[in-house]
Amino acid sequence: MHILVLDTIHGGRVIAEALRARGHSVDMVDVYRGQAGISPEEALRNSYDLIVAPVHLDPAYPLLERAISPVISHHQAVKWILGPGVPHPFIEITGARGKTTTAHALAHLLGGPGILHTSKGTHRYPSKASHGKFGITPASLIDAASHAHSIQGWMVAEISLGFTGAGQLGILTSMETYSFAAKKKDAVEEKMRSARSLPCVILPPGTKGEGTMISADEIVEVKGDTCRFGWKGMQGEFSSHLFSNEAYRVPLTLAAAAACVLGIDPAPLAMFGLLEGRLNLSKVGKTVLVDDSNSGTCAATARQAIRLARQEAGSGDPLTLVIGKEDGAICEGFPGDEIATLIRQEAPERVILVGSDYRPDAALMIGQGIRASCCDTLAEGRDLALAECRRGMVVLAVKTWR
Repeated sequence: MHILVLDTIHGGRVIAEALRARGHSVDMVDVYRGQAGISPEEALRNSYDLIVAPVHLDPAYPLLERAISPVISHHQAVKWILGPGVPHPFIEITGARGKTTTAHALAHLLGGPGILHTSKGTHRYPSKASHGKFGITPASLIDAASHAHSIQGWMVAEISLGFTGAGQLGILTSMETYSFAAKKKDAVEEKMRSARSLPCVILPPGTKGEGTMISADEIVEVKGDTCRFGWKGMQGEFSSHLFSNEAYRVPLTLAAAAACVLGIDPAPLAMFGLLEGRLNLSKVGKTVLVDDSNSGTCAATARQAIRLARQEAGSGDPLTLVIGKEDGAICEGFPGDEIATLIRQEAPERVILVGSDYRPDAALMIGQGIRASCCDTLAEGRDLALAECRRGMVVLAVKTWR
């Protein structure tokens, strides 16, 4: 087949190489930078049997709007490329937040060899040795799934903006939504649409299931620190103090429900611990440090982190807020108006804005009477905050890959 793959920087190059390796003739177009492959003008002159495009691309992009050939998504292309040679079990996880924690919690329950693929990196279990860091585009699953299949292991994979359908089970971690693809698509609608390609999908608690989609609270009930579960003859309960932590309650609930569907006892989640950058509480001298910097950081999670810090340090202690978005790979932004609203409502004594996008409007965002500065990275912001803070609390709420 003669195939056109769009968007080289979000996995298109990997997909193109995989298709070439399977004997197809492939052209690529770098839709954002115009630096790789052929030009859009040349592609428009050519004839293709198939076009592969990312779900986040504007539907009005000329090569899509004028397409005569069939169009499939990067997600669908990955399923086609992997074919029957996928690991078992293979669990796909998507959602606006909680993906990484859910993935780590489920991997905690799976015995034997396997691959955990998240925004924190790709790790081989049970040793947890690093296999690299490839992001969570659909294309990133190709290498990870091939490796898992080669070791006859399981795979738990975090994926952005939907499911590929190559797995046996999916988990949607959040019904939180936003617009994308030039504001012409809705994120949850896209994720639910792709969910229909899987045999079974676990939905967040309180969500009405349809077809083969099951709400987690049909399997799991959480009250206080106790989780009770029941599914097809499997019953039991366990306790974890993490159920009182907002960043962990839903991910642990989803992991427990998924484990039951897989026929695995979820009780060992009682021993699951905190993850870096997921409402992780520590002390540096007399300073309370709450780290909630990850790819899902947003205003709501920043508020959770501030609330946790004040519970630990006392509401009267000074708050230094390190907030923003590192430049680079995160497609979903952290809007400046949301940060400004958070600062106005929470009134920190000190603000360190991370990311070049905010500098032109920093004074307006932060307001008067608050000490403020800007930097480029989470590491710089953390170091600056701790260097100046002798007591009180520091909250790290920076959108970044960890």
